[in-house]
Amino acid sequence: MRQRLSSEPDRYRGRRRVPTPPRSRYAAVVTTAFVGAGVVALGAGAMPDAKSVNPSVLDELKAASTLSQDAAARADSAERASRDSGREEAAEPEVWLLPLQGYDFKSPYGMRWGKLHTGVDLVAPEGTPYVAIHDGTVTKAGWWGGYGYTVIVQHADGSEAIYGHSSALSVQEGQQVKAGDQLGLVGNTGHSYGSHLHLEIHVKGEPQDPVPYLQDRGVDIQLQVEAIYNEVAAS
Repeated sequence: MRQRLSSEPDRYRGRRRVPTPPRSRYAAVVTTAFVGAGVVALGAGAMPDAKSVNPSVLDELKAASTLSQDAAARADSAERASRDSGREEAAEPEVWLLPLQGYDFKSPYGMRWGKLHTGVDLVAPEGTPYVAIHDGTVTKAGWWGGYGYTVIVQHADGSEAIYGHSSALSVQEGQQVKAGDQLGLVGNTGHSYGSHLHLEIHVKGEPQDPVPYLQDRGVDIQLQVEAIYNEVAAS
C-alpha cells in the first residue's frame, strides 16, 4: 500500500461515520439484513426461474424476517425499560427539613402542667416565615380552636405535621406543597403564651415525639441540623 503524502488531501476528512447499532440490536439487525437480501435477490430473478422457487422457501424467509423484526422491537422495548428504570433509581431521595431557622427550642414533647404537651414549641419573633418539613397535601389551613391559625400537612405515608399559633397563613386547603415551601408566619394566636411555632407529628392519628421522629429522618430539631438535606446538597 502506498503511503499517503502529507501534501495529498485527506479523502476521509469531513465524512461522517455510520453509527454502530446498539449491541442489544446487533444480532437482529444483521439477521434482518441477511434475510432481506435473500428476499430481494429472489424477487429480482436471481434464481434461474422465479416460478420454480419452492413457495415454502419464500414462506420461511418471510417468517424469518418477521421474527427478526420482532426481536429488534423487543430489544428496543428492553432498552427503553432499562433507561426508565435508571431514571427512577436516580430520583431525588425524600427530603426532611427544619420548619424555620434561628429559633429557641422550648417546651419539648411530654407532660406539662398535668397534661400531655403533644408537640414542641419553637420560639421565634412574630412574623417569622415557617416552611413545610416534608412534601404533602394541605388538609387544614385556618382557625383550629386552641391552636389558633393552623396548617396541617398530610404526607404520602399518611403521617401529618401540625403547625399551630400562626399569625398568618400562606397556603390553602388542598394545595400540594414541597419540603421548604412557606406555609405561614409565626404568631401568638389561640391558647398561646407568646410568639412561637407549635409543631406536632401525628402517625395514624396519634401524636409522636417530633424529636426522635425527625432524628430518624436526618433532622435534629433540638440542634437545628438538617443532616439528610445537607448530604443531598453536597452531592
